[in-house]
Amino acid sequence: MERAIGMVEFNSIARGIYAADQMVKISDVEIVTATSVCPGKYIAIVHGDVAAVKESVSKGVSEAGTFLVDSIVIPNVHPDVFPSIVGATQPPEIDALGIIESYSMASMVVAADKILKTAELEGIEVRLGTGLGGKSYFTFTGEVAAVREGIEAGKASLGADGMLLNAEVIASPSDKLIDSLY
Repeated sequence: MERAIGMVEFNSIARGIYAADQMVKISDVEIVTATSVCPGKYIAIVHGDVAAVKESVSKGVSEAGTFLVDSIVIPNVHPDVFPSIVGATQPPEIDALGIIESYSMASMVVAADKILKTAELEGIEVRLGTGLGGKSYFTFTGEVAAVREGIEAGKASLGADGMLLNAEVIASPSDKLIDSLY
């Protein structure tokens, strides 16, 4: 069974909550997160097998109507994407640190998946909108060359849609900085 992730982004919190309810009622998916985010938006992220996620996201898009901002479905999502979205990762060691920032929440989830599939990398956090004015960022770690390769993949993914804000590589981050990431 393939695992997939799907996301629908709404510009109405009330419609987002309603649509998220409909999304989980129509197919066998689990909610990764369904929450309000800045600036007054709502996101619903689900996972399950590919067909169920496609059906769920389709329902969310349909229910969103004019309140739809964006939606995505990623089949065979990298396994580090889920824990990174909920902030449940704490790698035992951080060699180099990659940070990539986007104007779009949905595009960032797609970019994080592509980054993690590019090289031997470990996701730290995908921060989606909360306290960011609707922007998002992804932090990840690995060897310096792998992090640079991941950044290039993320830039290509986000740059294609004009959603790239900035990207940085820190070859050897300070322990004081690392402590502030968690």
